[in-house]
Amino acid sequence: MKEEKWDKLLQIRTTGRDDSHADQYRYPYEPTPYPVLERLANGGYIRKGNTLLDYGCGKGRVDFFLSWQTRCRSIGIEYDERIYEKAVENQNMSSASGRVTFQAVDAGEFPVPESVDRIYFFNPFSLEILQKVISRIRDSYYEAPREILLFFYYPSDEYISFLMTVNELTFYDEIDCGDLYDGKDSRERIVIFKM
Repeated sequence: MKEEKWDKLLQIRTTGRDDSHADQYRYPYEPTPYPVLERLANGGYIRKGNTLLDYGCGKGRVDFFLSWQTRCRSIGIEYDERIYEKAVENQNMSSASGRVTFQAVDAGEFPVPESVDRIYFFNPFSLEILQKVISRIRDSYYEAPREILLFFYYPSDEYISFLMTVNELTFYDEIDCGDLYDGKDSRERIVIFKM
């Protein structure tokens, strides 16, 4: 029920899963649940002066919600042209779209803008692509040194193991989301790294 309520408020359509273009490198579109985004927005890590980069933005839920809640700017990137078009449709419908932009681009090829200081991931792709993406983020960091926070919702052990080996990254904090759902899933959390 909450999913439709937030979509209606933001004047967007982001519900449903889509795995029509998923493969071993790029995972299905599945939007981050709104209760998880509420936890992140209320954590105080993202504010008006920040620019968020959302990898695998899908239809733009993270971008619209966090820019609306925190007043940050948001850049969503999506490789699937068809799903990217849905994000653009949402942008045309939503009154919360003024601080949101989308780009149809491959994550591993995307040069991270100097303005980006917050980055969001909900398991959008394989470890191989994540390694390329982290390299791009590192390049941007060295070109314009700044504090960058990276948020990983529902991270795989594979992701965490890799991130712990990146010299420029340090574990910063964790937002527990386990109480939002039934069961004891240790992955129901947002792990935050700082560069």
